[in-house]
Amino acid sequence: MNLDALYSELTLKTNAKLALVVLDGLGDLAIREQNNMTPLEAAVTPNLDALARDSAQGRMIPVAPGITPGSGPGHLGLFGYDPLEFQVGRGVIEALGLGMELKPGDVCARANFATLDSKGIVTDRRAGRIPTETCEKLCAMLSARVTKIGDTEVLIKAGKEHRFVVVFRGKDLEGPLTDADPNREGFVIPTVKPRDPENAKQRKMAQVIADFYKAAMPVISREKPANGFLMRGIAHQPHIPLFEDRYKLKPVALAVYPMYKGLAQLVGMKKIEGPQTIRELFERYLVEYDRFDFFFIHYKYTDKYGEDGNFAAKKKAIEDFDAVLPILLRKKPDVLAITGDHSTPCAAKGHSWHPQPVLLHSKLSGTDKLERFTETGANQGSLGVFKAKYLIRLMQANARMFDKFGA
Repeated sequence: MNLDALYSELTLKTNAKLALVVLDGLGDLAIREQNNMTPLEAAVTPNLDALARDSAQGRMIPVAPGITPGSGPGHLGLFGYDPLEFQVGRGVIEALGLGMELKPGDVCARANFATLDSKGIVTDRRAGRIPTETCEKLCAMLSARVTKIGDTEVLIKAGKEHRFVVVFRGKDLEGPLTDADPNREGFVIPTVKPRDPENAKQRKMAQVIADFYKAAMPVISREKPANGFLMRGIAHQPHIPLFEDRYKLKPVALAVYPMYKGLAQLVGMKKIEGPQTIRELFERYLVEYDRFDFFFIHYKYTDKYGEDGNFAAKKKAIEDFDAVLPILLRKKPDVLAITGDHSTPCAAKGHSWHPQPVLLHSKLSGTDKLERFTETGANQGSLGVFKAKYLIRLMQANARMFDKFGA
């Protein structure tokens, strides 16, 4: 029997409240240059420590051993969808998160404004993390000058800081394509190609992207520091089963950044607008507590500072999170999971394949008798090492949402 089908067959509807709190990129590495500590181990976290003493811990593999996930696969795994089965382009996620209404056949791309040198080599993939206001100005310039590529309509919308989205709307377009992003500094922007060279719609889409670059790059070539842009996650929207149908839980997403709202919306979670800080997200959780059964709460800054290689800032971000955690605990859910969608080690300055730590708290979780929530402690926890796609199932089990299997 298919395992998801078995879970569905055993699932019981209850009144339990479940909360998944994601500190993006939480996991890290203990290395000599960091006094053999991770930011989570170095941080002063009295509230997480108190919770850890009454919880189970473990480590999670986001996709498969050795595979480094993007944020899309990382979160889909946390939502219980096998990232190898449900592959979603980052552009689709970002477009949904920005509130764009997608039509069948639309192809979306997630884009970054970037800095290029005189030879077209990428010297900064994020253009110094330009302010959102600058991004909005640049997007307005592009939108005014590039509205169509042949018979394809071009829609551009600014996101936060250096991020924006481009939606291509026309006939006979399809993804996925390779990225127009070297994914590191020191290289030129690569030409996009079809993932399937035999697919005529992908070939047409690749040519549209190439023509879009020819039209758009001159518009911003004199700007500083954002005189170029990168594109990735170029794809169309796939069909994904809805979260509520799959788990018998009414879900809501509390997040600030568009991408994570888009990921949640993709699986049918209600998207809440307004909160801008982790304190405000937790306060909104209290307001929404009686309306929903499942709460996805996202905190970005652990990932942001990991990507910057800033150990002290990542440590401080964890401490800032810990300081407001008591707000959430005013209405403690029946099951609470705190984890990351992947690891973002400061030493790597980017996502990695290393299993992320996870804390699971409920009346039935038991306690691993660990004093703190850290990578080292999680290695000793009773949850062991498991694939992230099973976390939601463990949360359901702790909420007594499964009937007994067999006689």
